[in-house]
Amino acid sequence: MAKLKITLRKSAAHRLPEQRKMVKEFGLNRVNSSVIKPDDAATRGVIFKLAHLVTVEEIKD
Repeated sequence: MAKLKITLRKSAAHRLPEQRKMVKEFGLNRVNSSVIKPDDAATRGVIFKLAHLVTVEEIKD
């Protein structure tokens, strides 16, 4: 299964509380911080909500 590298490119400050919560739950603490998550429907859903704040790269196993 492929994995996704998600990088926070814009700050979550002054965003909707729901978006700030998702950024924190993803483990993205600061701008330019990255996490690797599995490529599944739940992850894609969060990425869709945060598309204006993050960049996504696909990592193949």
